[in-house]
Amino acid sequence: MPKLVPSEVAMQEVLTFCPVDTTLAVIGGKWKPLILYQLRSGPKRFNELRRLLPTVTQRMLTAHLRELEGDGIVHREIFPVIPPRVEYTLTERGQTLVPILVAMAEWGTAHAAPPEENSAAIGGEGG
Repeated sequence: MPKLVPSEVAMQEVLTFCPVDTTLAVIGGKWKPLILYQLRSGPKRFNELRRLLPTVTQRMLTAHLRELEGDGIVHREIFPVIPPRVEYTLTERGQTLVPILVAMAEWGTAHAAPPEENSAAIGGEGG
């Protein structure tokens, strides 16, 4: 394989850039889209998110909220009260993801299999 010079490396990076990759780097995974979808309707406290997403562990929720905060998608506000109160909201940048999340929800609704098809697929029948 021939060795690439710096300008060729830069050109190769431009040719392989994919905007979908960029989006998935920020909102990809099982939990981030679900967290963001819940935050689209307004501020949520940590335990409220836990109730809305009962199968996510506390550790995963904390980690994903921190990552989303680091990416500038979620804002974490700590209120100076006792006991401390923390709320999570979408930032202005995070709000730009709402149409994507709504489109995903609409697609999921339109293409969800009826319950009897899901149970057949899980049980291995019919195939």
